[in-house]
Amino acid sequence: MGNRGMEDLIPLVNSLQDALSSVGQSCSLQLPQIAVVGGQSAGKSSVLESFVGRDFLPRGSGIVTRRPLILQLLSANTEYGEFLHCKEKKFTDFEEICKEIEAETCRVTGSNKGISPLPISLRIYSPHVLNLTLIDLPGITKVPIGDQPADIEYQIRDMIMQYICNENCLVLAVTPANTDLANSDALKLAKDVDPQGQRTIGVITKLDLMDGGTDARDILENRLLPLRRGYIGVVNRSQKDIDGRKDIKAALLAERKFFLSHPAYKHMAERMGTPYLQRILNQQLTNHIRDTLPTFRSHLQSQLLALKKEAEEYKNYSPDDPARRTKTLLQLVQRLAVDFEKLIEGSGDKVDTVNLSGGARINRIFHERFPYELVKIESNEGNLRREINYAIRNIHGVRTGLFTPDMAFEAIVKKQILRLKEPCMKFIDMVSQELVTTVYQCINKLSSFPTLRNETEKIISTEIREQESKCREQVMLIIDIQLAYINTKHEDFIGFTNGQQTFNQSNKKVVAGMTGNQGVAPPSSLIVIRKGWLTISNISIMKGGAKEYWFILTAESLSWFKDDEEKEKKYMLPLDNLKLRDVEKGFMSNKCVFAIFNTELRNVYKDYRCLELACNSQEELDSWKASLLRAGVYPEKVTVDEKGNGAPENLTDPQLERQVEIIRSLVDSYMNIIYRTIRDLIPKTIMHLMINSVKEFISSELLAQLYALGECSALMDESPEQQQHREEVLRKHTALKEALDVIGEFSTSTCSTPMPPPVDSSWIQSSSPTLPKNSVTGIRPVIRGHAPPVPRVHTRTGPPAYPSTNGLRKATGHPNRAPSVPRRQPPAVPNVK
Repeated sequence: MGNRGMEDLIPLVNSLQDALSSVGQSCSLQLPQIAVVGGQSAGKSSVLESFVGRDFLPRGSGIVTRRPLILQLLSANTEYGEFLHCKEKKFTDFEEICKEIEAETCRVTGSNKGISPLPISLRIYSPHVLNLTLIDLPGITKVPIGDQPADIEYQIRDMIMQYICNENCLVLAVTPANTDLANSDALKLAKDVDPQGQRTIGVITKLDLMDGGTDARDILENRLLPLRRGYIGVVNRSQKDIDGRKDIKAALLAERKFFLSHPAYKHMAERMGTPYLQRILNQQLTNHIRDTLPTFRSHLQSQLLALKKEAEEYKNYSPDDPARRTKTLLQLVQRLAVDFEKLIEGSGDKVDTVNLSGGARINRIFHERFPYELVKIESNEGNLRREINYAIRNIHGVRTGLFTPDMAFEAIVKKQILRLKEPCMKFIDMVSQELVTTVYQCINKLSSFPTLRNETEKIISTEIREQESKCREQVMLIIDIQLAYINTKHEDFIGFTNGQQTFNQSNKKVVAGMTGNQGVAPPSSLIVIRKGWLTISNISIMKGGAKEYWFILTAESLSWFKDDEEKEKKYMLPLDNLKLRDVEKGFMSNKCVFAIFNTELRNVYKDYRCLELACNSQEELDSWKASLLRAGVYPEKVTVDEKGNGAPENLTDPQLERQVEIIRSLVDSYMNIIYRTIRDLIPKTIMHLMINSVKEFISSELLAQLYALGECSALMDESPEQQQHREEVLRKHTALKEALDVIGEFSTSTCSTPMPPPVDSSWIQSSSPTLPKNSVTGIRPVIRGHAPPVPRVHTRTGPPAYPSTNGLRKATGHPNRAPSVPRRQPPAVPNVK
């Protein structure tokens, strides 16, 4: 009966298997088991029926086993079977077990030879069995039939590999004696996952069907094609015996008589036959469980530790308790307020190092996107001069004016101020969208309570819309205030009397800058506005193609270097007369591109009229544009009016030209004041009326609004997913805890059979179709000596001997492990009632 004192280990593993099957495969624990592998009609099912002593497996031609069958044999006083998918029913009639297997197989795979990796779990209690856990896998086939797909062979192999790749799985490689053992599919698969033969047991069936004058003595003596654990021969019932309802007990007696009477096998008859195979498997599985118990215990402990905190939280949780619901509601609303404030104000815990979020994105809108939108509305020089020209001439009418009209100045300034409405409204939209995104990011944590999440989302979204409307009104009021009175006495405004003088002085400074101070950079040019990587994308392939450089932007120039060490400068481009424009993405490119060009149609870089620079994201592109605006590089504007006037008229009147220049300088001076005021006031207005108001609403008013709905109990109804998750966590925690308690009662210092020494198993060919590069044909075959025989089963009852250390764990790190073996878990057992 295997190792004394360890008889309960296999039932323990069976209980663990059922427990873990009931909670799914998410525990990721690989339980010790035996997988039966072989080709079609190799005799796998007959071996399993011989273990039980009953006919209970489906029979037929072609592929019969179309789903994995997890067979748990348990020694008991009564004989019956149970299926995991219908635990309440006990099957005492084994013909009903056979019909139930067929029905359950057809339920998933259909009735026309389809296969499925979803296992069927069957537990059989009987006084005639030893404790075993085996998995009967579909036989390896080559040609598809019925509804089977064209790649049926690979699907079955993949299904088998899912089980035998488990390091805790013993492989029972079944091969009929009337086929060439060297071409055994079962041994090839076993060799792939177990090259050292520590988990493989060979079974030779159909010994009675070999041709006359031949036998398998050399194989069974482990001399011809040796395995470390050796081979065991069995004789199953023939198809004629099965059709004639020959009793399995009589078949076992006939098997015993065959080995005792056969001249090639009688000297090893004690080590052959189904009863001996059953004892060996019981012994090997028990020893295997014992050897893997420490690792298995550590896996259980790690899984239990990962679930402990969550399970403790759910253990005393009563979802229908009103007090508990109220407390949970308060905690969730408080947590929502704290999370929202952290995202807006910034926090040092759980910092996102991948993307900007919350307050950081709003800050980027404040200081990069909004200034850029303001500059985009500025007319270029030609447009502004033409508008001033038309305004002066329309004010004078038929008369020729001697003085510069201040009405032209006001008309141009008011028109420029009116253009500020569009970017300000767009600014509010961008901030509002970021607020909504931030709120959703926080509300997603309420997904366990869908009603609460939906109502919270509605309330906060309504509040954001109300505050957005107030903010729009306030921003429009600020612009209207600027339109109401043009303050020409502002301390920063140059005034009418100084307009011409300022213009002349600016011209003199430009001339002086061109003639004097050559080679000496002014202090402003040394200020670095931005550094970063950009790709020059319009360089032709003949000249090196697109390449990434390290760019440095200052107030006077744009330079690029080979790398960020800034040692090897490639070029320095002055910013005079430069403008930028957007460029559409290429067909095969996902980068965002903008171009820099010279307004005087000069080459920007070598023989290129423009320089196309590529960024990795739209955010990076917007940031570079904002930096270039700070340096004075403005975006291009298309300047064609409705009547097709695309360029300013030539000014032939010197007096009119002087008036245009004066008003242009006055408009620039006053609009600079307006831009500074708008850039300062609008973000403050949005911060006060939108961001701070929403933050204050969530922390102080949201809870009252939720209570005002009058459905506090319904708000805290859990989602079905949350209920299922809580129950699953508690089931896992309970199962793992009980498993550790049960395992802790066992001693690992019980009787164990040492692993046989290694043998030369190089005869087993790898299932890979290609030979190694250094393989050579014509090598002399290796002459193998006698391999050690299969170990006998110890049945003595004495003081337990301590185990040998030559077992499984000693050779686990062997370097000759076969590559590219799939490491997937077998699919979970369906929980069908």
